[in-house]
Amino acid sequence: MTTLLYILMVLAPMALLITAFYAIKGKTSGKSLKKPLRMNLAVFAILAVLISVLSISAFADNEETAAAQTQTAETQAAETAEASDSSKGMGLLAAGVVTGLAGIGGGIAVAAGAPAAIAATAENPKSFGKSIIFVALGESIALYGVVISILILNKI
Repeated sequence: MTTLLYILMVLAPMALLITAFYAIKGKTSGKSLKKPLRMNLAVFAILAVLISVLSISAFADNEETAAAQTQTAETQAAETAEASDSSKGMGLLAAGVVTGLAGIGGGIAVAAGAPAAIAATAENPKSFGKSIIFVALGESIALYGVVISILILNKI
């Protein structure tokens, strides 16, 4: 089960890169991006489900075999250390996801707000102070994500 998981974890980025390559190739030849985008999203969804299901089942198999084979205090201490290692990994993963999603959200917000602020300032230079606030609010989304990830890392 774990070898299948490792193989899938190697093949997953390759599959996503191949679908992205076809999307870029189609875009440069002037084709629409709708079909390659749908294919890329479908591959991503399938791979995410497969990896999560296999990870959970591998973790459950490890827990069952460990509970059946270990009865001594030394092995129970090793299991506790292993459990803390997995919780540390989940905390690091959570911090990364929070930072990444907040960065993407902040980028989208700034991409929408900055051109509007520039256009408003070009028409009326007195509106600079009002319009820059909206750009700063978009940037603060990313900063909130970094703060939350720092708080998560402090709990680990």
